[in-house]
Amino acid sequence: MIRVVIADDQPVVRAGFATLVSSAADLAVVGEARTGAEAVTLARTQCADVVLMDIRMPELDGLGATRQITADDDLAGVHVLILTTFEIDEYVFAALRSGASGFLGKSAEPEQLLDAIRIVHRGDALLTPAATRSLIARFLARPEPALLVQPARLADLTLREREILALVGRGLSNDEIAEHLTVSPHTVKTHVNRTMAKLGAHDRAQLVVIAYETGLIAPPPTDRAR
Repeated sequence: MIRVVIADDQPVVRAGFATLVSSAADLAVVGEARTGAEAVTLARTQCADVVLMDIRMPELDGLGATRQITADDDLAGVHVLILTTFEIDEYVFAALRSGASGFLGKSAEPEQLLDAIRIVHRGDALLTPAATRSLIARFLARPEPALLVQPARLADLTLREREILALVGRGLSNDEIAEHLTVSPHTVKTHVNRTMAKLGAHDRAQLVVIAYETGLIAPPPTDRAR
């Protein structure tokens, strides 16, 4: 059973998400938060697996709450799914920098939301749509200087791990990477896990950020021109 905390300052929105999540046999709502601070507390006390996190909340916003959760070693197993609108691109960018495993528009179809919870729970990044990857690439191509990750950080990676990191950064799944490299998905998963451990990455979403910030891969020319 996947344990879910819902964080949103609007009671009606929380109730709607809670009803939807509870309708799935493999999901359970274990807490509802009105503020980011409450979300952090519930993630800890309710042993949450996934936190559905709104961005605009009082006391502590969703991005600040996400940073606190992903920085806490005791909450290493908690994944954050940011609920936002794709129209506000800066929020998407900030969500990834805060350590979120992915993001989803509030206008998403019910099954999309349920699947998104399952995706981030198993440690995958919710970055599959091509348009979403393009958006991420566009912003990660011009990060703030203070947030740049030094390429030397990749020094401990093997050549194969660097290769797989680059493919993860381009949004490929384990199965797609396995096909590309002619290896088994299990082998790819092992390399991905080792790469995350060496880089201190919380999940695949952070690997995508690192791949761009270190210059291992670059956005397509069409994204730079926008």
